[in-house]
Amino acid sequence: PPLAGASPGALNPFDRRLKRKQKNWAALQAEPAKCDYLREEVGGRIADRVFDITRTFPLALDVGSGRGYIAQHLTKETVEKLIQVDIAENALKNAIESEIPTIKVVADEEFLPFKEDTFDLVVSSLRMRSHSHALCVCVLQIHQVLKPDGVFIGAMFGGDTLYELRCSLQLAELEREGGFSPHVSPFTAVADLGHLLSRAGFNTLTVDTDEIQVNYPGLFEVMEDLQGKYILCMGESNCSWNRKPLLHRETMLAAAAIYQEMYGNSNGSVPATFQIYYMIGWKYHESQAKPAQRGSATVSFGDLAKIEGLIKRGKK
Repeated sequence: PPLAGASPGALNPFDRRLKRKQKNWAALQAEPAKCDYLREEVGGRIADRVFDITRTFPLALDVGSGRGYIAQHLTKETVEKLIQVDIAENALKNAIESEIPTIKVVADEEFLPFKEDTFDLVVSSLRMRSHSHALCVCVLQIHQVLKPDGVFIGAMFGGDTLYELRCSLQLAELEREGGFSPHVSPFTAVADLGHLLSRAGFNTLTVDTDEIQVNYPGLFEVMEDLQGKYILCMGESNCSWNRKPLLHRETMLAAAAIYQEMYGNSNGSVPATFQIYYMIGWKYHESQAKPAQRGSATVSFGDLAKIEGLIKRGKK
């Protein structure tokens, strides 16, 4: 298990013990509804994508389920049984009630303790980390536990997430301290995501992006909200081995001024942008539709400009 022998090294750039502590701490915070609405919103959008598939899934898996942000939007007519997996036991203990029969398993999302070809559906909401190694491991694990013709539907933070905050902090640190350190875990690019899913063995891929913007009075309110709510609840606080422990007060004041000057709204508030990548991928099965052979098309895209004339001629 990665938690037993985690140490700084090239293969694991994140402190898994700290990640588990962060998630357990966040799960015990008071009034969880105040910090969960982003995850609940994304969980609902993932559920909508599940409903778009006209079939019933006998057994489904929620990777990094947290308090069950996807399950609360699903129905037992769509998913007959659901297994929720999370590294933080406190999140599973405080799970939201669902009409679907569920089994809760405490396990590392990057090391799923299930046999190959087990699940008809795998979902994941904002718990897949954007670091290339961690994301690759997680995607390969998901593909392995899916049954042939099973589908994976997930969401993760995109590369432009919190760009206002990251840019302001970097400029302030460069000015006041002569260098900067990352304070939020890195994010992946959408172009790399589709390639990664394809390399893992998924086909009939769909990847789309969306943005959710939240306004705050200032940078300090953004940092407070992220620390106590979004970032720790969603497991995206920076826990890399080379992380910087704290920021100097002078640097924070400079970052707040830069944030307001560069991104401030007309009413004095500042925005924080969350970019979300939604992905759908299927595990190969012989019954799935196959793409036509290259060069087998009988109509050219160049003929699309003539489509109206062809339709009129056909009616005559």
